[in-house]
Amino acid sequence: MFVTDSNKKTFQSIILLNELVNGTHKYSTIDNGDDKLLEPLFVDLMSHGYIEVKGQYYEASAKGIEVLNIFMKRYTEYLKLYDIFSFVDLEKGEFAFSQYFDFDTDQEWDNYKNDQRFDDVRIAVALFKKLDPAEIVFMSFINEGRFDTTANAWQMDLLSNDIWGQIERICATAIKPEEIGDDAMKDMIEQGADLMMKLLEEENKRQQQNNDQGNATEVVEEETVEYYQPYYDPFYVSPIWLLPLFLW
Repeated sequence: MFVTDSNKKTFQSIILLNELVNGTHKYSTIDNGDDKLLEPLFVDLMSHGYIEVKGQYYEASAKGIEVLNIFMKRYTEYLKLYDIFSFVDLEKGEFAFSQYFDFDTDQEWDNYKNDQRFDDVRIAVALFKKLDPAEIVFMSFINEGRFDTTANAWQMDLLSNDIWGQIERICATAIKPEEIGDDAMKDMIEQGADLMMKLLEEENKRQQQNNDQGNATEVVEEETVEYYQPYYDPFYVSPIWLLPLFLW
C-alpha cells in the first residue's frame, strides 16, 4: 500500500494548514456548517501543537507554519525538477519539457505534452531516490487544482477515500524503476537534471528581460542555479525531503 493512514492524515493536514495560513476563510471552533466535518483533524493538530485557538478561531501555530514551509520547499523542488519527468519519451530519450519555451499558448503546450509517446515516470524517479511516491502524486494533484477549497462540500471530499484511492491507484499502476532498468534510470535522471538547469537559466534570462533589478536579480538567480547543482547526481535528494513533516 502506498497511501497509508499516516500519510493520508499528513496530506489532509497540509491542506488545512495551508488554508489557515494562506486562505481567507476563518475556521471557527463553534459548529459552522461543513467546516464541522474537519473538527477531528483540527483537534488532532491542536493536540500535537500544530494549530492553536485564538478567540473562537483556529490558527496555525509557529510549529504548524514551520511544517507548511518545509512542505512548500519540497513542492517548489517538485515543480522545478520532478515535474520534468511527467512527460518522457522513453524510446527516444526525449523530454517534452525540452520544448517548453517553444510554444506561444498554453493550449499548444498542452497538445504537445499530451502526445501518447510520452510516459509519466515521476513515480519511478521517486522510488529510485527512495522518496514517498504518494507525496509526489499529492503534489501533482495540488498543482492540478484537485484540492479546491472554494468548491462546495470540499471538506467531505478531503475526508472521503475517493481522492486517496486515486493516488493509491496511480502509484500502483505507474511505471517502476525495474521496468526501465538501473543504468537507464541513472541516465534519465541525469538528463532531467541537465534539462532543469537549462530551464532555470532560460527562466532567469526571461525574468531579467522583464525587470530592472540588475545585480540584485543576478545574485538570486545564481543562488537558485547553485542550489540545484547537486541534482546532477541521480541519487541526490535534498535534505528537506528527509525531514518528517509531522510527528504524530
